[in-house]
Amino acid sequence: MASATQLVQAQHDGTSQALLDAQLELWNHTFGFVKSMALKSVLDLRIADAIHHHGGTATLCQIVAKVALHPSKTPCLRRLMRVLTVTGVFSVVENPAGDSGEHLYGLTPVSRLLVVDLPNVAPFVTVMLDSVFMSPFLGLGAWFQHDSPPEHQSLFEMTHGQTVWDLGENIPTFGALFNEGMVSDSSFVMDIVVKECGNVFQGVTSLIDVAGGLGGAAQAIAKAFPHVKCSVLDLPQVIANAPANSDVEYVAGNMFESIPPANAIFLKWVLHDWGDAECVKILKSCKEAIPSKAAGGKVVILDMVVGAQSPNLKHRETQVLFDLFIMFINGSERNEQEWKKIISEAGFSGYKIIPVLGVRSIIEVYP
Repeated sequence: MASATQLVQAQHDGTSQALLDAQLELWNHTFGFVKSMALKSVLDLRIADAIHHHGGTATLCQIVAKVALHPSKTPCLRRLMRVLTVTGVFSVVENPAGDSGEHLYGLTPVSRLLVVDLPNVAPFVTVMLDSVFMSPFLGLGAWFQHDSPPEHQSLFEMTHGQTVWDLGENIPTFGALFNEGMVSDSSFVMDIVVKECGNVFQGVTSLIDVAGGLGGAAQAIAKAFPHVKCSVLDLPQVIANAPANSDVEYVAGNMFESIPPANAIFLKWVLHDWGDAECVKILKSCKEAIPSKAAGGKVVILDMVVGAQSPNLKHRETQVLFDLFIMFINGSERNEQEWKKIISEAGFSGYKIIPVLGVRSIIEVYP
């Protein structure tokens, strides 16, 4: 596909091919939402599980039988699978053991992450593609035209009449879906954190996972580093649903008011939910809860640093797409300069970025 610069130059030249290339680019953007909906159907129908059930590859007829579709939908499923193979969610080859023209669909590294019997992120993708999260973006243009500042009414509030946190409380089914998605993400990324960034927890004797929900991240740290006393701080209504018989202690509280003392504070995907002023307030509470740098005190942040690590276009695009996504609750994904600003304003002496988690990074912050 032509680059943006090439398209502009070609359009200026007035060639028919330039116009067709521009139309292709526009159509690719226009119908991009179909990719997301095709992925949602994979989860709704459990297609990845059906293929896994057959050993990692399956014919269309085998998939139809496993997901219990009416035979009349078989041609439609073939078209869905064509989209999913072209976009790399599944693989496809001609079935050497079957009739001529019959295809064999296989799992890829992408679709393996959707198989419930394997380490997976299916609950996270499910909540991201839920209509509660998708529908606000139909009103994005209208939200921009409103005169009120973003902090007075987020895009999510304009659509649903309440914050995402209130909606989770008021609609328990969505609250459960959201919590399951966050636990899924914690389980996935924390397995990598303890393998690739285990030195971050060296010398740490106690840790508070702030706004840690049901404790997925804290449990992973406690399991990998038994010497670290791990606790979770979250709102009382969240802590009320915390699992029993856990190695992790659960503390009801509010991170904007105070944080219990600990050797280290852990913030996984918390600060991106808030504006700069709120982040500075949270970080100041963290600073009050930890000892000096010389005594081993630090804050460990797991979040995006836009522009960090890979120059890969898909990496960069995913970061800025997620930044626009999180804007719907008035959140923000920050680049290094923006992180430096709030860290400095909170009174910390320094930080170190460890960009080893794909689109996310570890940020060590020192008092």
